[in-house]
Amino acid sequence: MFGLLGMLGAVPWPVGLLVIILMIALAAHVVRTHQNTYWLWVIIAFPGLGALIYLFAVVVPEWSGGASARRMGKAARDAIDPGHAYRQAKAAYDDAPTVQNMMKLAEAACGMGRWAEAEELYAKAAQGFYAEDPALLLGRARTLVELGKPEEAVAPLDALRTQGTRLPEADLLRARAMQALGRPTEAERAYAAAVERMAGLEALARQAVFLAETGRQDEAKRILADIEQRTRKTQAHFRTEAKRWRDFAAAKIG
Repeated sequence: MFGLLGMLGAVPWPVGLLVIILMIALAAHVVRTHQNTYWLWVIIAFPGLGALIYLFAVVVPEWSGGASARRMGKAARDAIDPGHAYRQAKAAYDDAPTVQNMMKLAEAACGMGRWAEAEELYAKAAQGFYAEDPALLLGRARTLVELGKPEEAVAPLDALRTQGTRLPEADLLRARAMQALGRPTEAERAYAAAVERMAGLEALARQAVFLAETGRQDEAKRILADIEQRTRKTQAHFRTEAKRWRDFAAAKIG
């Protein structure tokens, strides 16, 4: 309320009136479309700015339906409320515990770093008809690697290979599992395959760290320099992710 009064005193009254009308309209949209009530707090606590955040995070993607708008809205929602996707997936799963909803909840749990919960969900979903589903096998392998259980991750990765499913993400997970198991030759081969086929910089960053940890510091630093160069050339909306992997590799290599 104090923020609203301060805003009214700092701007010409026609502008303040327009902002208030916009805030009321967006607050009504929150209630009418059953959005999370924290949006009401955002709109009221940050007069003008909160309304703009809600407008671009929720209303614009809803109206436009475009891929860019949806990405922008998702980024804004994730920044303000990182648990939004998880809560939606959890509600859907509680209403209908289907395999598809189980998978969505597992993916959302991964996004929150809740690896044990995600692993349990993937294992539960991969039963019967879905026992050899590639998405479930890959998801479970990922959670097992993140949980520090590389020996268990090998089984779903081998199942993917046996059925002829070639996924670049599986190459990277195999590389990480082999590295953790102390099998550097297999890890190096898998890292090379992942770097060749995966988009983004994660595979390259992890390969550089692997080389540094196996005593090949010069090679690791050459790859780190390549990562630096690629990061500078990355388009703006992908740069945050690129910088994350650049920083990951730099911190490990030194």
